[in-house]
Amino acid sequence: MFTGIVEETGTVASVTRETGRARITIKASCVLEGTKGGDSINVDGVCQTVAELGGGTFSVYTLAESLKKTTLGSLAPGDSVNLERAMRADTRMGGHLVQGHITCSVPIRELSSGGGNVYLVVEVPEEPLRCCVPEGSIALHGISLTIARISGGLLTVNIIPATFERTNLRDKKTGDRINLETDIIGRYVERLLAPYGKNHAGTLSAERMKELGY
Repeated sequence: MFTGIVEETGTVASVTRETGRARITIKASCVLEGTKGGDSINVDGVCQTVAELGGGTFSVYTLAESLKKTTLGSLAPGDSVNLERAMRADTRMGGHLVQGHITCSVPIRELSSGGGNVYLVVEVPEEPLRCCVPEGSIALHGISLTIARISGGLLTVNIIPATFERTNLRDKKTGDRINLETDIIGRYVERLLAPYGKNHAGTLSAERMKELGY
């Protein structure tokens, strides 16, 4: 579990393709402190297990599903990645609960700045968009962000300059894809209400909502 507060950006040192997986080695500093083999590190929003440490780097094995579903499959040496160690139960949680379980990757449709604000607009497929609400939380490339507005399939977040400069969003441009993780609470609500959707009109009542715990 993570908070979505990126600790540093690391640099991909090497990517070795193997059958059904890839070994990715990343240069880092901050996230190596106190880290040992088997620990979890969030890499561009994707929860990865540290397989090996040494020489100012750590290595992970990214499996087939993550390679297909996330942007880790397109990483190359020299690329910058957002990094965060797993959260501790005895520290302040500045972001929101981030699992590192990516919903999908989405394209950037607009990235603009002005007046001390940075606006990022991404295009989100219909299914994950149902789990998003204005002023709700979302993780983009491992960064905890607040949804400013939703218009059609376009989702906008307003990023403070400090976050923009501290993460690899500063290297992104229109058309690039980034990893999206919807809020886990929204996913549970969507799953629980699915049987009472448009094909079951009229079956959801206040009484049933109470039974479901709302």
